[in-house]
Amino acid sequence: MKHDFLPICRKDMEERGWKQVDFVYVTGDAYVDHPSFGHAIISRILEAHGYKVGIIAQPDWKNKNSIAEFGEPRLGFLVSGGNMDSMVNHYSVSKKRRTTDAFTPGGVMGKRPDYATVVYCNLIRQTYKKTPIIIGGIEASLRRMAHYDYWSNKLKRSILLDSGADLISYGMGERSIVEIADALDSGLAVEDITYIEGTVCKVKSLESVYDFVVLESWDELNRDKLNYARSFYKQYCNTDPYSGKRLVEPYSEHLYVVQNPPAKPLSQSEMDRVYSLPYMRNYHPSYEALGGVPAIEEVKYSLISNRGCFGGCSFCALTFHQGRIIQTRSHESLIEEAKRFIWDKDFKGYIHDVGGPTANFRAPACEKQLDKGACVNKQCLFPKPCKNLKVDHKDYLKLLRKLRELPNVKKVFIRSGIRFDYLIADKDDTFFRELCQHHVSGQLKVAPEHVADPVLRMMGKPENRVYRLFSEKYKKINEQLGKKQFLVPYLMSSHPGSTMKEAVALAEYLRDLGYMPEQVQDFYPTPSTISTCMYYTGVDPRTMQDVYVPKNPHEKAMQRALIQYRNPKNYELVLEALKIAGRMDLVGFDKNCLIRPRQKMAKKVEKKPMIKKKKTIRNVHRKK
Repeated sequence: MKHDFLPICRKDMEERGWKQVDFVYVTGDAYVDHPSFGHAIISRILEAHGYKVGIIAQPDWKNKNSIAEFGEPRLGFLVSGGNMDSMVNHYSVSKKRRTTDAFTPGGVMGKRPDYATVVYCNLIRQTYKKTPIIIGGIEASLRRMAHYDYWSNKLKRSILLDSGADLISYGMGERSIVEIADALDSGLAVEDITYIEGTVCKVKSLESVYDFVVLESWDELNRDKLNYARSFYKQYCNTDPYSGKRLVEPYSEHLYVVQNPPAKPLSQSEMDRVYSLPYMRNYHPSYEALGGVPAIEEVKYSLISNRGCFGGCSFCALTFHQGRIIQTRSHESLIEEAKRFIWDKDFKGYIHDVGGPTANFRAPACEKQLDKGACVNKQCLFPKPCKNLKVDHKDYLKLLRKLRELPNVKKVFIRSGIRFDYLIADKDDTFFRELCQHHVSGQLKVAPEHVADPVLRMMGKPENRVYRLFSEKYKKINEQLGKKQFLVPYLMSSHPGSTMKEAVALAEYLRDLGYMPEQVQDFYPTPSTISTCMYYTGVDPRTMQDVYVPKNPHEKAMQRALIQYRNPKNYELVLEALKIAGRMDLVGFDKNCLIRPRQKMAKKVEKKPMIKKKKTIRNVHRKK
C-alpha cells in the first residue's frame, strides 16, 4: 500500500478494503500528519502496531452524526481537544475571544467548541452508549484531576467525570496507548483496565488499588482553598515516573478517580522510532482550497530533538505533561528527518528550529535521574544550580554542526528557547560562541520573565543577577565576533508575587535597556501549574505561605501598561500605577523619569503667553 494519509471518511476506509476501523480518533485540530501534532503521533503508532485508525477532525459538535462517519469502531474512540487546551486556543488572558485559530484551515476561529474534549465525548455518548472512550492530549492531561478553571473561575472535577470517558492517557501517551489498545484487543473490558502507567481511571472501590496516596476529597477541596493547595502539591511531588505514587481522589463513597504513576521515559531508540513513522509531514490535501493550516508553517522545517524539562518554571505545566527527565533523539534520526525536507520545493535553506521545551537540554540533569528519577523536593536549577547538575553542551553542538553541513542548508536557527542560566553555568564558552556566530539572526529571544527577585522566586526562575551576567557575556561575545545582535527578553506582568512596586522595577529596567516590547504576556492561569495554584488559593503550595496575587483587571492593566510605558495610550494607567507605588519621582523631565507631567506643562504655557508672542514677532523681523 502506498504511503498516504489515514482515512478521514468512510470512502477512504472502504478504498483501503476495511469494513471497520479499530479506533476513531476525534480531534479539535485539523488533521495534520506531522510529528509536531499529537494526533499524528498516536494514530501512526497505533498503525505501526497493526491497528486501523480513522480520523475525524473538527466534527460539528451540534450534529451527533458528525462523529458517526466510520460507524462504531471495533475497540473505541480516542478523543483530544487538540495541540492546545481549547480554552487557551479560544480566549486571551483578558477572556476576550481570539480572532484566529492556527490549527484550523484558513485560520478560521470557531471550528471547535469550548471545553472541546468534554463536548466531543458527550456527543459520542449520545449515539454510542457503551463504546470505550479514551481521552488524551494537553487538555485531558492537565485536567486529569480536580483543577482550577480560570475561564469559569471555578474548581472543576476531573475531566474523566465531566466527559463521561473511560480512561485518560496522560502525558505524551506513546507507551500507554499501545497497552490500552492491546488490552482492549485481548477482550478485556475497559472498566478493568486500571493498572497501566500513564493513565487515569475511575473505580467504585479501592479494594483492588494498591500502594496509593489519598488526595483531599472533592468535598474537602470545595470547603477550603488551602486543601486544594495541599492536594496540588502532593500531585506535583508525584509526577516522576520512578518515584511517583498512585494517587486517589475521592468523589463519594462509591466513586474514586485513580491516577497511575507516569509512564517511563522513552529510550533514545524508542524516540527515534516514533519520529521515523511514515508521516506525510503536511496537512490533509482537502484543506488546500481553504488556505491550508497555518500551524504547519513554523514546524514544517523544524526538528524536535528532545522532550521534558528540568527547568521547573512555576507557570509551566511541562512537569505534569512531559516530566522533568530529558528524552532525546539520536543525531542519526534528526539528520535523517532533515534530509527528508531539505530538497522540498518550498524549503528556502533555513531549518527553523532544533529543540524542544528547552533547546539546550540534551541529557538528563544528572546520572541519578536515569534510574531513580528527579528529586522530589529539589529543583535542578532553582534557586541555584544543583551541585550534581551536569552542564554540557557538547552533544548539542555536535548535532548543530552536522546539520549546518547538510547540502542546501543555509542556516540553522534555535527558536524553541535557550535556558540562559544553564548556558551561563557552562565553563566552556564554545557553544555560546557558536550560538552567536551561527544560530542567531540579529536577535536572540530569551525568557528572564521579570527582574524583581521576589517575583522571580515565585516563578521558580534564577535571580536577576544571573540574567545580567548572561546579558553582559552575550554582548561581549558578539562584540568579539564583530556582530551587532540583540537580546529580546520575554517578560510577564501580573504574576503572583508582583505588587506595583515590582511592576515599576520592571518598567525601570526597560527604561535603562532602552527597549519597549511590542507585546506583553500577562500571566495566564492555565490548569496544572504552581502559579495557577497560587492564583486560585493565594498561597505558595510549596511553603503554604501567603502570596500577593494581582487579580483585579484594572490592576493587571496597570502592571501591563508599565511595561509599555512609552505608549501614549497607557499614560493614565502608568500615572495611576506610579501614584499607587509611591513613585511619583518617575514623573518629570529627568532622563530617569518614565512619563512627563502633562498638567504642569500646560500651566507653564498658560503663565507665559506673552513671551511666545514676542519671540514670534522677533522671528518675523529676522525673516525680513
